[in-house]
Amino acid sequence: MPGDAIAGGRGRRALVLVENLSVPFDRRVWQECTTLRDAGWTVDVICPQGSKRDTEAEAVIDGVRIHRYPLQAATGGPAGYLREYGSALWHTVRLARKVGPVDVVHACNPPDLLFLPALWLKRRGARFVFDQHDLVPELYLSRFDRGEDLLYRGVCALERLTYRAADIVLATNESYRDVALRRGGRRAEDVFVVRSAPDTDRFRPVPPEPELKRGKPHLLCYLGVMGPQDGVDYALRALAKLRDEVGRTDWHAVFVGGGDTFDAMVELSRRLGLADQVEFTGRVPDADLVRYLSTADVCLSPDPRNALNDVSTMNKVLEYMVMGRPIVSFDLREARVSAGEAAVYAPANDESRFAELVAELLDDPDRRAWMGKLGQERINGPLAWRNSQRSLLAAYAAACADRVPLPAGGRGRPGKRPRR
Repeated sequence: MPGDAIAGGRGRRALVLVENLSVPFDRRVWQECTTLRDAGWTVDVICPQGSKRDTEAEAVIDGVRIHRYPLQAATGGPAGYLREYGSALWHTVRLARKVGPVDVVHACNPPDLLFLPALWLKRRGARFVFDQHDLVPELYLSRFDRGEDLLYRGVCALERLTYRAADIVLATNESYRDVALRRGGRRAEDVFVVRSAPDTDRFRPVPPEPELKRGKPHLLCYLGVMGPQDGVDYALRALAKLRDEVGRTDWHAVFVGGGDTFDAMVELSRRLGLADQVEFTGRVPDADLVRYLSTADVCLSPDPRNALNDVSTMNKVLEYMVMGRPIVSFDLREARVSAGEAAVYAPANDESRFAELVAELLDDPDRRAWMGKLGQERINGPLAWRNSQRSLLAAYAAACADRVPLPAGGRGRPGKRPRR
């Protein structure tokens, strides 16, 4: 990173707000925090506590101070989310008061409600960086299947208010940047693409462990969240077709991860008669995740095409690539941007073709090896985190271009900023 970018953080303080995951479990947020720390920033994070990890109320990890609050995940539909988000906002404001004045408040969605504590901090001189991890209106449509009802219009309004409040917007890919420009009405110079990328120091292949294949010649692997929009049901139906239509039973499949639909997916696997060939691990430590991915012959990215998935960058695709694994995906715009020829693509939501592509890769070890090598080259080249680091630091420099750093124990003196 350029020396002037590193120097630009000295004497400055950033507060990162997260509601969706704990930190450092949220890998994108953790990479951003450590990048800012290395650039001289003092970094605080406010986030929920995890259930099995990240459970301490307060921790200092690698120089980043993390303030965590108890939060019960939503159940029971939209009303449950309202209770969850109300509690999260109360705790966020409470802990932000404890942190004190900051130069930048960096809010990561979902939900698009963190602009409220960000506005409170803006009135005290902070700049607001909106880190748009998800398109919440599209996320709402994909999760609840309620159409463009009153709640949908409400989340659209919250997104507009967040865009309006932000000084700088971080987009995870060019598709999200286009939304910020078109739907959010943001100026091109205020929107920076900061792509997510795996930590190549943490994710490195290890020797495969054939015993993980449970006596079968091949291992198939799914990694990721299991929510309504993530397509685990598509993957399971495709595996049933792999067995019944393609006639292949020479595989064992492991699904790593958890989420809202975990129990429902285990039950669907049982109903499809896959219980003996499909293993659900839940969330596992990174070391176990690396073992499974290093042993996998083919990795699955079954996210169905919808308004959200088509334009979203899937972290699991990037993590498959860094481990050198070939991928079967549905044909999604941003999946092609990320994986290129490191994946093969079934027509959108076509489970039969998805199964056929899995079988084709199982029969072609040379192609699998070539695809895996290509994926690693992309992760270490155009998709490397070092490129996103430069963009992140440029975004922070733009946010603070007219701001005097905070004096020790006090507030900075913001200069005049052009009206937006």
